[in-house]
Amino acid sequence: MRREPFDKMNVVPFIDIVLVLLVIVLATATFVTNQTIKVDLPTASSEKNEEKKSITIAINKEGEYFYNKEALPFEEIKERLHKLDPKKDIVSLHTDQKSEFQNFVNVIDILKEKGFENISIVTKK
Repeated sequence: MRREPFDKMNVVPFIDIVLVLLVIVLATATFVTNQTIKVDLPTASSEKNEEKKSITIAINKEGEYFYNKEALPFEEIKERLHKLDPKKDIVSLHTDQKSEFQNFVNVIDILKEKGFENISIVTKK
């Protein structure tokens, strides 16, 4: 009986084994939890407490402006917004759907001009 020379290798079984191992690794990798070392941190005597103000500006359907439920003219709201810190303070804008869009744009322009970073426009679902 004559033997054929060994010049080709069948790689299909090798690929099958690699794919099965890959599936096993990926399936078990999701169940591994990160273990952290629990450390009781020391306390410091000086504490930096940055207080963030949460400001609510509302515009009703008649075009009246409210600053934290206090009815104010637009110029007064503009002055109060310029006194706030745009990096820390949070501004929530509530606008009636029947109010003029220009009223909304006026407030947004002030917030944009001042550079506020935390602005929320409140809507309902």
